[in-house]
Amino acid sequence: MVVRRRKKSRKLRGRTRTMGWGRIGQHRKSGSRGGFGLAGFHKHKWTWVVKYAPNWFGKHGFTQPPAIVAEIRGINVGRLDEIARELLAKGKAVKEDGKIVINVEELGYNKVLGGGKVTLPLKVITPAITESARRKIEEAGGEVVVKGSSVGSE
Repeated sequence: MVVRRRKKSRKLRGRTRTMGWGRIGQHRKSGSRGGFGLAGFHKHKWTWVVKYAPNWFGKHGFTQPPAIVAEIRGINVGRLDEIARELLAKGKAVKEDGKIVINVEELGYNKVLGGGKVTLPLKVITPAITESARRKIEEAGGEVVVKGSSVGSE
């Protein structure tokens, strides 16, 4: 049997009527509990709070107002490459100088991201673009036009 070194058992010591707590009601009723629930956390249970729940009270951090944060709705260049011919067929993109011109804002996005491969020469008009996306488009013989916007680019 393993010896318990961490914490002594406080209950059922000796299997007597009082279990080692004396004759007159010690550890018997709710008075030893110190209140219901979280009672006493600012008073007689404060040392417990300091030791086991130091961040229980007070405010922590802040929440930035949603109006300040610009929502980034991104699309990968690989996805643009996949849907470029569909957009031409639907009339949402045009062909100029052998390049497929895609305005990303008209599709509901505000940033072009660098995931995927580019095989077609694309001319992408966008408010923001990552460096890897720009590099992939230009390596495939395309070009990038960045319009002024509040969304930052890398």
